[in-house]
Amino acid sequence: MIELSPGDLARIRAHGEATYPEECCGILIGRTEKTASGNGAVLARVMRLVGAENEREDESRHNRYLIPPEVILRTEREARAEGLDVVGYYHSHPDHPSRPSDFDRDHAWPGYSYLIVSVREGRARDERSWRLSNDRSRFDEEPIRTPEPPPT
Repeated sequence: MIELSPGDLARIRAHGEATYPEECCGILIGRTEKTASGNGAVLARVMRLVGAENEREDESRHNRYLIPPEVILRTEREARAEGLDVVGYYHSHPDHPSRPSDFDRDHAWPGYSYLIVSVREGRARDERSWRLSNDRSRFDEEPIRTPEPPPT
């Protein structure tokens, strides 16, 4: 399961709309915890987003994204300095469903959440999150939880 605030989810959706018809991308910072269920399930608790520029330089920016390795390394170092980790990545699928493609699977790593927002005709329509199986054969969908903050 992945958990992020309604505000962070809104920011991801807005990022996808702002970059349409190209893919947006970013990094999810937080903590990964084992759930109490005892079945090995994990909860990726997102505490901060790092929006990134899609650095893809060819004509495939509408269906591919690239976060440069130096951006990922810098973000990992900054997260560790805060006692956090990279728990996953997000990107958009312009005019396509929020399901991972074969290309997504080939470039993903087990142990991370991959949140995909479908942006159709410039409007974010839905989002789903996925985790790559340890044998890299498939993505498994994970629930998205967006708890409301406690009243003040």
